[in-house]
Amino acid sequence: MPSTLITGIGTLVTNDPAHGTGPLGALTDAAVVIDGGTVAWVGPAAGAPAADEVFDAAGRALLPGWVDSHAHLVFAGDRTAEFNARMSGQSYSAGGIRTTVAATRAAADAELDANLARLVREALRQGTTLVECKSGYGLTVEDESRALRIASSYTPETTYLGAHVVAPEFADDPAGYVELVTGPMLDACAPYARWVDVFCEKGAFDGDQARAILTAGIERGLIPRVHANQLTYGPGVQLAVELGAASADHCTHLTDEDVAALAGSATVATLLPGAEFSTRAVYPDARRLLDAGAVVALSTDCNPGSSFTSSMAFCIAVAVREMGMTPDEAVWAATAGGARALRRTDVGTVRVGARADLQLLDAPSPVHLAYRPGVPLTAAVWRAGVREV
Repeated sequence: MPSTLITGIGTLVTNDPAHGTGPLGALTDAAVVIDGGTVAWVGPAAGAPAADEVFDAAGRALLPGWVDSHAHLVFAGDRTAEFNARMSGQSYSAGGIRTTVAATRAAADAELDANLARLVREALRQGTTLVECKSGYGLTVEDESRALRIASSYTPETTYLGAHVVAPEFADDPAGYVELVTGPMLDACAPYARWVDVFCEKGAFDGDQARAILTAGIERGLIPRVHANQLTYGPGVQLAVELGAASADHCTHLTDEDVAALAGSATVATLLPGAEFSTRAVYPDARRLLDAGAVVALSTDCNPGSSFTSSMAFCIAVAVREMGMTPDEAVWAATAGGARALRRTDVGTVRVGARADLQLLDAPSPVHLAYRPGVPLTAAVWRAGVREV
């Protein structure tokens, strides 16, 4: 792979304060050298070393690729009618997931693979260079394990979410379903997963059930993360912190104790504004979390029911407009924050030795992501040093 010098960068976001100003470690008139799939040099354009190839950024902004740390991309079917009903006045509940479960179970592997590939490519065109992917739309041993097997071909960040909702066959026996999720289903899924997750919410799993599921996953070597406090106040955030989860995701309804627990822990608060946008729900208060000292990530929650967007730029714009984040905070949350939520140190930053996951904006500054909402600003994308877009 030839080395590449990207020069003439108007604003370079490194997410390393040692390199530049502010939390984004921003540099102006900068350059980056990519070699062997990693970042080999970062600094002022005037001091850049030679490389095999030269790419002129022409004054545009260069950022780390988006790290989308929460997505549900292995599914079949369509829930347009449900969305239309919500926009016509019906409320959102966790039960809508079962519609996708039926379609996913009926789909062939090739159909699921093709849909996942389409969504990953769609996200890549918009600057997403690493995406997490959950199971959760099969809810049988066979369907959950095949979802993770398919997902593992596209990302190393795969999450076992057999505990999305109680499978319809177990509607009258939720305890029996928890036994399945913590037993045979976990055995089949663990080889394909890095993470274990649970939807700890009214209509899904209560605190005791969630604890049992996460503990079983931890005992199998999986790292916990939790769908927490999305629809109402509940035990999800406290459970996530107690078990050392990498992230508590949604965090829409938080008590002061929940905020303090997140701020005093290594658990990242992953906020998913696409879900609130698509369900007309109250947005999470990012400002409250940030002011308390919690680490915040932004993610798409891309799924067919409650947040069918793959656009991290859209989520940034909403977070700035509706959740009290500054543009810099939102960009950090969508890059370095997502990396923290996945416990990755090789992505979400532009520094020597990091994976060369980069995106060029057709704008001089990342502020344009919120300043020009809805405009496709991604002009080029490198993933592991390879120009993909």
